[in-house]
Amino acid sequence: MSGTSRGSLTRREWLATAGVATGAGLSVSAAGKVAAQEDHGKSERPFLYCLNTSTIRGQELGIVREVEIAAEAGYDSVEPWIRGLEDYEKQKQSLADLGKRIADLGMTVESAIGFAQWIVDDDEKRAQGLEQAKRDMDRLRQIGGKRLAAPPTGATKQSDLDLDAAAQRYRQLLQLGEEMNVVPQLEVWGFSQSLSRLGESVYVAIESGHPQACLLPDVYHLYKGGSDFAGLQLLSADAVQVFHMNDYPAEPPRESIGDKDRVYPGDGVAPLDEILQTLHSHGGQCVLSLELFNRDYWTQDPLQVASMGLEKMKAAVHKAIG
Repeated sequence: MSGTSRGSLTRREWLATAGVATGAGLSVSAAGKVAAQEDHGKSERPFLYCLNTSTIRGQELGIVREVEIAAEAGYDSVEPWIRGLEDYEKQKQSLADLGKRIADLGMTVESAIGFAQWIVDDDEKRAQGLEQAKRDMDRLRQIGGKRLAAPPTGATKQSDLDLDAAAQRYRQLLQLGEEMNVVPQLEVWGFSQSLSRLGESVYVAIESGHPQACLLPDVYHLYKGGSDFAGLQLLSADAVQVFHMNDYPAEPPRESIGDKDRVYPGDGVAPLDEILQTLHSHGGQCVLSLELFNRDYWTQDPLQVASMGLEKMKAAVHKAIG
């Protein structure tokens, strides 16, 4: 289990050190040195490990406990859903306090999941979608978040989406992101009739003409949409900053497979060696975010699920790149 992994022990050792420092009156600089060493170690790794909260969403824990579980399991980062932040706000809780809690646990918020309809043809709905994206970015910024998923929400059943128009709309979203200091990541949705393929998403990102354009690919979605994983070789570290990790079984077939069929990395038939080797060859540091919707996992102990997911991600990386 990940409780015995090097990454999670480092975090727990740091938490223990902080507790001893408080009790024994040790200097803040000593504790700060431990934290700095951990951060330095992270910066040298090719991958950071992140927990997308959908993985334990079925347990209905709330964002605070989800964050705590991510830290206890040993993740570097947490990827919340904006809906979870909205629910937290409705309880009259401070997002800034949540951000501090995440940072105090030694984690970052590398990405978050939102569903604003920024891409739709309807002018009024698209304007409302941009306003929603602005609110989402504001919430994310308050907890120290860096990036926001930008899937083709609202256009999933549209097969005639103009990709040039989509590129200009993505540019608008990126410009909004510049103002809000949050980077929207164009997400590939394999079940959609718009931006279901890697090539379509790459086209929209390139034609947006914006320097911060980037993609949010996903093992399952690339398979579901019919894209060949070899296409990832044409991208760069800047183009893929976060990658959704999961796996898929041989059955059901591509035509009928769904989100609920996702399994832990290594428990399916996806070519994870090829995928991870390609991401590693890009250089830089990529965030691997575990995103699962498996109903069986939702009935299990959430810490056990999060820990198993991290262990299996690390095992897949070790197998692929050593």
